[in-house]
Amino acid sequence: MAGGAGERFWPLSRKKFPKQLLPLGTNNNSILEDSINRAATVIPYEDIFVITNELLVNTMRNTLKMLPKENIIPEPAKRNTAPCLTLAIAYILARYNNLSSKDISIAILTADQNIYPIEKFTLTLDAALSYAENNNSLVTIGIIPTRPETGYGYIETAEQCSSDSTALQFNKVLQFREKPNKETAEQFIKTGRFTWNSGMFFWRCDTFINNLIKYMPELGNKIENLKELLLNKTKIISDSLDQPVKNIFNEFPSISIDYALMEKADNVVVCKAIFNWDDIGSWDSLYRTKKADENGNITNGKTSIIDSSNSIVMNYCSKNLVVAGINLKDLVVVATDDAILVCPKSEVQNIKKTVEDIKNNFGEEHI
Repeated sequence: MAGGAGERFWPLSRKKFPKQLLPLGTNNNSILEDSINRAATVIPYEDIFVITNELLVNTMRNTLKMLPKENIIPEPAKRNTAPCLTLAIAYILARYNNLSSKDISIAILTADQNIYPIEKFTLTLDAALSYAENNNSLVTIGIIPTRPETGYGYIETAEQCSSDSTALQFNKVLQFREKPNKETAEQFIKTGRFTWNSGMFFWRCDTFINNLIKYMPELGNKIENLKELLLNKTKIISDSLDQPVKNIFNEFPSISIDYALMEKADNVVVCKAIFNWDDIGSWDSLYRTKKADENGNITNGKTSIIDSSNSIVMNYCSKNLVVAGINLKDLVVVATDDAILVCPKSEVQNIKKTVEDIKNNFGEEHI
């Protein structure tokens, strides 16, 4: 899934070149390229699909050279993750029409996470897919918390289901919990029962369809319709899907897969990750992916910062411009050719509000 706008990385992330395409990955790769290459350790490139918004389809096709161009699926409208996955499953069923839904298993991965080492991710991915294939379960990956993070959702786990030969642990999911305040997050961690919600899911197609029909019929009952409309069209390189498909999709409610399905189903299992994981969600996450100097500062481009500490100062201007600061403490400063952001590090989660305000006042020129 790669349709997000990455607004918390504004002003570097833009509608036409969002966070998932920024060179925030390994060896100057985009984080989306890293995600695809990790998946390819288990799944052949020709069986990897990217679903994104129509505005980004051509950019994705030109950037992701390792994938067949027809494997970039244009999402007709912004409807959150449940409709996104409903369309993706229908598209895949149409592509592999010679197989039954019971014979197709799916790994739902995200485009904006830093994961290492790859070998441990591969073991986890393979185990999660195998569990989903051999059980009537909706499987997710849970990350063992390393801090009382308030920016992530949590999963409360119940009894252990089984362990496989790779020593990976699977537990029944008791409940999903929304992003907590710091005190609640600290309590979650103390119990030892909670993991972070990674947003990665694994299931057989028939398991997903049957559960979606049960818990969100307005989506589940449309999968067969969408599949029929997409038959013989999934190898055509197009900027958008046919109007009948769009008509169905546009009627879908905007709802996340967590709300639509995962929080309601009684057959959800979490596989506890054995790899290191970080969600590259906002500017302060750079502290977990880049090396700070001796004063705790992270910089990029032409910058001059004096008597400053624990600040992020990023200059992405193509012009010959220097960004200078004196006595900066716990600040984020980001400069591009047409916008400058200045905010406390503690407020980076609210950059989305700034983006909305700019859009309302100045239109989409700077978005």
